Amino acid sequence: MRLAYLLSEYPAIPHTYLMREVRELRKLGWSIDVISIRPCDRPPERLTPEEREEAQRTEYILPVSPIRALAAHIATLGRRPGGYLRGFWASLRHGAWHPLGTMYALAYFTEALIAGRLLEKRGHTHFHLHYTSTVGLLLVKVFPITMSMTIHGSGEFINPDSFRLTEKICASRLVCAISYYGRSQLMLHAPPGEWSKLHVTPLGIDLDLYARAPFREHPELFEVICVGRLGAGKGYELLIESIANLAAEGRKVRLRLVGDGSERKRLERLAASAPAGAVVFEGARNQDEVRRLYAEADAFALASFAEGLPVVLIEAMAMGLPCVATRITGIPELVRDGVDGLLVTPAHPVELTEALRRLMDEPGLRRKLGESARQRVAERHEIRACVAALAAAFRQHIDIPSHAIAGTAT
Repeated sequence: MRLAYLLSEYPAIPHTYLMREVRELRKLGWSIDVISIRPCDRPPERLTPEEREEAQRTEYILPVSPIRALAAHIATLGRRPGGYLRGFWASLRHGAWHPLGTMYALAYFTEALIAGRLLEKRGHTHFHLHYTSTVGLLLVKVFPITMSMTIHGSGEFINPDSFRLTEKICASRLVCAISYYGRSQLMLHAPPGEWSKLHVTPLGIDLDLYARAPFREHPELFEVICVGRLGAGKGYELLIESIANLAAEGRKVRLRLVGDGSERKRLERLAASAPAGAVVFEGARNQDEVRRLYAEADAFALASFAEGLPVVLIEAMAMGLPCVATRITGIPELVRDGVDGLLVTPAHPVELTEALRRLMDEPGLRRKLGESARQRVAERHEIRACVAALAAAFRQHIDIPSHAIAGTAT
């Protein structure tokens, strides 16, 4: 079976689960061609061997030269004038006639033309996408190619009308959600006649790579780890506040924030008011390094206000770390409060601090939660089972030829 993936940035530290999905599909016998809008997020010397291999076999759209962009427009207009005009008009509507919005929409349109021509050249009649739904929607308006997509949430649900969520669902053969919460939001914005195409396909991890972290019953320094993009909506402010409060009680505790992003400078200024050494910014790390940091931690904490179903939470649970997370979106589907971890009310710093205090004071609870967490992940997020379910959904909804003949796009 041959299938193309259209991704936003590949490989990339925040989206390592996409690489796992692609590589596992290949293990199942699928031939996967990857087209990425942007190049990988690090120079080659900072990539893992698997990432370097993926980068070498991926087609990249950006950066695009003016000549390549102009050629894509002229060639597509000449070969598919009706499709070109449909896509052009759709991009103008997407830009809502605002100058900046229209500029971005036309850039997406150019990317869609280049991606569509690459798909035609490789003989693909269908592609699956993550995080590139606007480009994908414009692409299928121009070319006789179909699409399916995975919607992660929760960003896509904040302004579904502007995101054109309903239109994208209707334009897709298959829409995958990573949680039942996500599927419920898709159902909210899809006509009931489209509901049969909405599948829950959880993201998976390889438990063989995520060995159980060493358990320290009475650590001299209690290590709390949080992994993720340092951006808005993650609740890092409350997490830093909770760690500062615990340290002010005389407790030996340290928070290690793994990741980078636009909020880092501001968070560093905020953390400067905490006791010295209580908060450490580790920066962006690849998966091998992140696993090492998980193994050095005593607990994982997530204070987010909005998420889909965080893969970093799945990873931490797989390593047997006791986890504290907010009771939002798809998280309660994974974490049973008091069984696989501790759930707290979002934006409630007192509950967050108390949950972390409990983990510090009750090693028996930490051990019990960690053991149950790893078992929970094994039951629900083992990579082979998750990707097999995704492959079954592809076969159910998409007519994918086992072989394809390359097209003549130039």
